[in-house]
Amino acid sequence: QVQLVESGGGLVQSGESLRLSCVASGSKYGFGTMGWYRQAPGEQRELVATVTITGGTLYADSVKDRFTISRGKGRNTIYLQMNDLKPEDTAEYYCNALSWVNNYWGQGTQVTVSS
Repeated sequence: QVQLVESGGGLVQSGESLRLSCVASGSKYGFGTMGWYRQAPGEQRELVATVTITGGTLYADSVKDRFTISRGKGRNTIYLQMNDLKPEDTAEYYCNALSWVNNYWGQGTQVTVSS
């Protein structure tokens, strides 16, 4: 059974930093591209950043130069270093992973940025 477990969310003030982690497990095929998405109340879920199995990255324009996505040596763990956080970054952050033809989601971790 595939599981994605996120951690690292919390409440911070504007300008501070947080680091999110996601550990994926349970797939006999391993995991390909992994990434972070976020959803604010009343809004659609949106892409934050993705990282391929070879380390290629993609970022939303709103987080470029502030957020960095990386992948652990074991390939099943990803991180999102979030610097200079802004109130508009407040959202539930979800880990996503592709495995073979399937798309998996974590339960989410809340990030709240106060002004």
